[in-house]
Amino acid sequence: QVQLVESGGGLVQPGGSLRLSCAASGFTFSNVALSWLRQSPGKGLEWISEILTGSASTYYTASVKGRFTISRDDAKGMLYLQMSSLKPEDTAVYHCALGSGATWSRLGSWGQGTQVTVSS
Repeated sequence: QVQLVESGGGLVQPGGSLRLSCAASGFTFSNVALSWLRQSPGKGLEWISEILTGSASTYYTASVKGRFTISRDDAKGMLYLQMSSLKPEDTAVYHCALGSGATWSRLGSWGQGTQVTVSS
């Protein structure tokens, strides 16, 4: 059974940084692409970043490119999102998900999420 558990969210001031983590189990971690999604208040799930197998390639939505960095540790079964220069509009629940930007919705597997609030 696929399990994805996010952690690391919290309250941070604009311009600050946070590192999110996602612990994965129930599948062969190194064989799959992974994504981070987010859901802002009153909005649907938004894909923001993906990392392919072997960390070969990473992709970001325009609004976070240059500020967020996705990474993975296949030995530990962990996915990370380093977020810097945070803005109030980054406030959302952040989820890790199986799949790339093209497949996460069809695969339908993501964690419960961790809340990130950017506010002074």
